Amino acid sequence: MGRRSNPLLEKIRIEDVAAEGKAIGRFENKVVFVPFAIPGDVVDIQVTNNRKSFMEGHVVKWHEHSPLKIQPFCKHYGLCGGCKWQSLPYSEQLRYKQKQVADQLVRIGKLEIPEISPIIGSESTIHYRNKLEFTFSESRWLTRDEIESGQSIEPQPALGYHIPGRFDKVFDVETCYLQPEPSNSIRLTVRRYALDNDLPFLNLYTKQGLLRNLIIRTASTGEVMVIFSVTRYCDRVQGLLNHIKDNFPQVTSLFYVVNDKLNETINDLELVLFHGKDHIVEQMEDLRFRVGPKSFYQTNSGQALTLYRVARNFAQLSGNELVYDLYTGTGTIANFVARKAQKVIGIEYVPEAIDDARINSQLNSITNTQFFAGDIKDMLDDEFMNTHGKPDVVILDPPRAGIHPDVAKALLKAEPQRIVYVSCNPATQARDIALMTSSYQITMVQPVDMFPHTHHVENVVLLEKR
Repeated sequence: MGRRSNPLLEKIRIEDVAAEGKAIGRFENKVVFVPFAIPGDVVDIQVTNNRKSFMEGHVVKWHEHSPLKIQPFCKHYGLCGGCKWQSLPYSEQLRYKQKQVADQLVRIGKLEIPEISPIIGSESTIHYRNKLEFTFSESRWLTRDEIESGQSIEPQPALGYHIPGRFDKVFDVETCYLQPEPSNSIRLTVRRYALDNDLPFLNLYTKQGLLRNLIIRTASTGEVMVIFSVTRYCDRVQGLLNHIKDNFPQVTSLFYVVNDKLNETINDLELVLFHGKDHIVEQMEDLRFRVGPKSFYQTNSGQALTLYRVARNFAQLSGNELVYDLYTGTGTIANFVARKAQKVIGIEYVPEAIDDARINSQLNSITNTQFFAGDIKDMLDDEFMNTHGKPDVVILDPPRAGIHPDVAKALLKAEPQRIVYVSCNPATQARDIALMTSSYQITMVQPVDMFPHTHHVENVVLLEKR
């Protein structure tokens, strides 16, 4: 499209924040979405996507800065796709997240709700993540300022993050504030060793090269796991692994995986333990959870504890209940509530996760849990409930896409007294709850912020039988 189709919009006042985290302005009755701006900014916007009902673009000039605006703390702000709300004070971030939950449940979901409890903020607003994945690229992405400078810049390798929406563009990360040390030190040491020893970074187009991805997991217990994804194993990879082992005694679990596929996923590949244990251990209250290289664990360990306490409180367990924990993952919620229930049954479609869930029960001497692998919409039938009993309480924590309509039908048929719905996407949560309001009413709503400086928000809803 030419410039006529994608105009430059001048002096647009930013009015609000959208559910996806982009800022909202208006031009001639059309909504304009733009990243890295906040309400109160007055900006010029270069439109890059001009649709019938909305536009998208990026800021090219600031005329006024919002009185709310604070200085972003990260030098990669504006280039990186994460932490887009750094320029918004944390109290304002929480206010917009609370508003997002209300909008999704009431305005979009058309649900009747009680007063929403004040959102629970994260005690840590930096260094709160326990897992990060970095990509190797033989040629780093240049910033807009570098490109517009007109200077000739030699191609340089990068170890960092993808530019939003671009599989082929990776920028080199100097400091990331998301994960505690030794995360930054490990990444920088890996980059330096690879350059000094001529280890080829991946060409993201041809898939040629040696080094693909670096995954770092840090646990609240202080244990650290490092996983290298490489296109082949050789002496040079062994040298890199030894270098990390020798220089970072904090690394208690060191893996590599050979991935010569066209995509980055490693869940279908064999991970090889090079040094240390084959897992790290997370702790929550007096419970310990084994986290393997493919295990899912809530990314913000501290807020996971807060979130699970909310879910446990909503469940109102007396010790006599049969609880179904759907989408149980590695059984964290199931094991977390087990001591207050008569029995907990966890169901999850990933068999490896169910293996972890059983191990986590054994690790904590919990004997009143049972775990099953399978598609929940197929598992929750009359035969299953006749065999194991109808649940008194159901806790569900599905992926962002929410639950299948057949799961909602099965829950209505099961008739538990309470349903505790934990969601990372209030929009799909509202859609799913609407399928159950004939028999259930919302009695409590508690948002929890797991991801400061982003638009993401977790929400816990208690549904009680009418």
